[in-house]
Amino acid sequence: MSTTVADGSTNAATAAADFDDPREHIEVGVLMATGRLAGRRFASRAEAQAWARPEDGEQVVEYNLLCECDR
Repeated sequence: MSTTVADGSTNAATAAADFDDPREHIEVGVLMATGRLAGRRFASRAEAQAWARPEDGEQVVEYNLLCECDR
């Protein structure tokens, strides 16, 4: 949300404060024993843990859809 001044310009400080950094969007998924991610989305880590079967080699993982930040 930015503030509009009477002359139609926007307040740059407010616009910068509202920036939503996509690098901080973390998804939770289940990594299958085959090395592939499960083909579904989870609303929370708890939901993914309830769905995963660790006895079959599956594990809950967190990842960023935008980039691989470890490179």
